Amino acid sequence: MRVVVVGYGMAGSRVVAELRSRDIDVKVTALGAEPHRPYNRILLSSLLAGKVGEGDLAIAAAPAGADVLLGEPVVALDRGRRVVRTTREEHGYDALVLATGSLPVVPPVAGFGSANVYAFRTLDDCRRIVAHARGARRAVVLGGGLLGVEAARGLAGRGLAVDIVHRGPHLMERQLDAGGGRVLARTLAGLGIRARVGAGAREWTGTALRLADGTDVPADLLVLACGVRPDTGLAARAGLPVARGVVVDDALRTGDPRIYAIGDCAEHRGTVYGLVAPAWDQAATVADRITGRTTSYRGSRVVTRLKASGVDLAAMGVPDAGSDAEVVSFADPARGTYVRLVIRDNRVAGAVLLGDNPTVGTVVQLFDRNAEVPADRRSLLLGRAHGAAPAAADSPALMPDAAVVCQCNTVRKAAITAVWRAGGKTVGEVVAATRATTGCGSCREAVCGLVDWLSMVDPSAEVAA
Repeated sequence: MRVVVVGYGMAGSRVVAELRSRDIDVKVTALGAEPHRPYNRILLSSLLAGKVGEGDLAIAAAPAGADVLLGEPVVALDRGRRVVRTTREEHGYDALVLATGSLPVVPPVAGFGSANVYAFRTLDDCRRIVAHARGARRAVVLGGGLLGVEAARGLAGRGLAVDIVHRGPHLMERQLDAGGGRVLARTLAGLGIRARVGAGAREWTGTALRLADGTDVPADLLVLACGVRPDTGLAARAGLPVARGVVVDDALRTGDPRIYAIGDCAEHRGTVYGLVAPAWDQAATVADRITGRTTSYRGSRVVTRLKASGVDLAAMGVPDAGSDAEVVSFADPARGTYVRLVIRDNRVAGAVLLGDNPTVGTVVQLFDRNAEVPADRRSLLLGRAHGAAPAAADSPALMPDAAVVCQCNTVRKAAITAVWRAGGKTVGEVVAATRATTGCGSCREAVCGLVDWLSMVDPSAEVAA
């Protein structure tokens, strides 16, 4: 069977690895538009801040037997002949996986085509921003969603004074309510980042962003983080159903049963996730389907993490409460702490945890497992609840084997323990065997803690972090 994967980013490279891991004869060809090996896009803000190098972004090399062609954008899809065409050649397929990702949104504002305006989406974008930032003193980030906050924190980490200009009523309104947005803005202000919310852009003058009310925000460079849109152009030109994304069913098939779509470009049951964990769930489902299994994708329970220097945020589920929901909250703006839980049917339907909070691991576990919350709601705000799954930062001996340590890859404590008992005695060996820490990276401390604990309960083995 010939399988062609269009797109070789985080989703595309994952489905290639999943296909090659199956014990079945499949010829896999991956076509990547970017000239780089696949890299962890989530860590671009850390690269922007100078906290990591480009080598730290690398994802594992292509598995044996996969034919990977980089710098080969696909320009056409012929469903009748079952071929895709790049700028150089054609590739025939029996099954096709679209993993074309998303494109940055660039508002139609005067001056946005000038030399010192940069979108923030790809490794090349990040390289250009870093090069310009070396000689800059002030920056403006347009967009106060997750990506905009990450970009602003990265630039501030390089010593620039940063303004975030955001049209919405408060920062990260998709994940946070107004209270959480205010606490986040205060936290960022302490890091040298000023948030201007409810503000639209009129013009970039080259030295300032002029707002709709006529105010000029001076800057040496402008970074656009105005959101992304699924890259559906190839699918639409081929006549496949497209709404916000490429429409897929529970098998992740498009309107053509030979063509699948995953990741940022796919729309499943009206949802475009745009996050790594759902993309990897989808990659496994598609690999199963192509190789003869009847796995179905029912959606993902998404946890959004922002863990930049000085900012620690976890958001999950629905941010708004209906009339049938119980809301429990706590705010300490002076310490940059905010917690809001939406509880429905005695389970966590949504949560926001901002700041240094010891309960974040517990709440994530309750949400992920759809488990009942403890009767003492206050303990979920301020300390570990009796009867709840301990966080990874708590004693590993108390963690149930089913506790998910790595949300992106759904790696449970039991899997890490199994690798250890099979001879994987270092963090690197655990990562290689389970893929833990290779998504957003926020679980690395927990994985290291588990490995350290295993070395203590088995003192005959040595451990290297």
